[in-house]
Amino acid sequence: MKQQLEEIKQRALQALDGASSPAALEELRVKLLGKKGELTAVLKQMGKLSAEERPVMGQLANAVRASIEDKLEQRKTELHAAALKAKLQAETIDVTIPGTPVSMGHQHPMNKALQEAKDIFVGMGYTVVDGPEVELADYNFTRLNIEPGHPSRDRSDTFYFDDGDQVLLRTQTSPMQIRVMEKTKPPIRIVAPGRVYRKDEADATHSPMFHQIEGLVVDEGITMGDLKGALETLIKRLYGEDAVIRFRPHHFPFTEPSCEVDMQCFKCHGTGEFDGHVCSTCHGEGWIELLGAGMVHPDVLEGCGIDSKKYSGFAFGIGLERMAMGRMRINDMRLLFDNDVRFLSQF
Repeated sequence: MKQQLEEIKQRALQALDGASSPAALEELRVKLLGKKGELTAVLKQMGKLSAEERPVMGQLANAVRASIEDKLEQRKTELHAAALKAKLQAETIDVTIPGTPVSMGHQHPMNKALQEAKDIFVGMGYTVVDGPEVELADYNFTRLNIEPGHPSRDRSDTFYFDDGDQVLLRTQTSPMQIRVMEKTKPPIRIVAPGRVYRKDEADATHSPMFHQIEGLVVDEGITMGDLKGALETLIKRLYGEDAVIRFRPHHFPFTEPSCEVDMQCFKCHGTGEFDGHVCSTCHGEGWIELLGAGMVHPDVLEGCGIDSKKYSGFAFGIGLERMAMGRMRINDMRLLFDNDVRFLSQF
């Protein structure tokens, strides 16, 4: 039995030295030390030995087992170290290779136009205010002198949330005029930029969701001349001193008198044609409507608790998309919303 144990030990140590993987090592462990392993088979013969031989053989068998187990742990450590070394070599990174260039982002054309407009108005003493996009019809229409039955209140034009047409997505940022006037005493100078929603078909100059900047000035002695001066300052700073603009009479329920302000089309330069075809930007008009404006209606002032005999004011609403289009010579509003990097990277 002693010779058998020595032979098992020698064969085991030699086999373990030759194991090339953790799986092969585990297979040898089961073959040598498992319930049906070689060492176990020899130990089962211990009962045939004399009482004097059993302790000696038992001690020798334990020594053989210990040698095999030590060798198993040693090879396991060696194989793990070899595998780790091979992995590190395979995953080696050459830190001297130039990395992938990361392109820096920049402001969206809309944000650029908005920031420029804000800077101009703040420079003229205006305060920037913000308000809710989900609005009450009372603020969006009624208190702006837009009575029930007006076309702008129709469901074909406005996104309503309730059957009673009292809660809606705001169609303009004008409600901020009411919200400010009912809480603030004149003098008032504010601009209110934000998203607005109308049921418009998307084309080169329209979108069902767009951005607007509303302005309001209320003080003693405010006239139409002040309105014209403020708007001319804005437009010429945005588009250059050579920008051609016109004021024409119009009607808005919340201003009296009212006007529309247009800028000569930057694509066709007022001719209404481009490359022998009707200009797609101004639809052949030669002018692009920029904004609506006027003197605040006395009823709107009185409805907010402001004495219309003492105070007067002007208001205006500018489409930010059209402002950006004119500022950056963009001929289709849809390009601003497509998020095409090839287009946006030009700005």
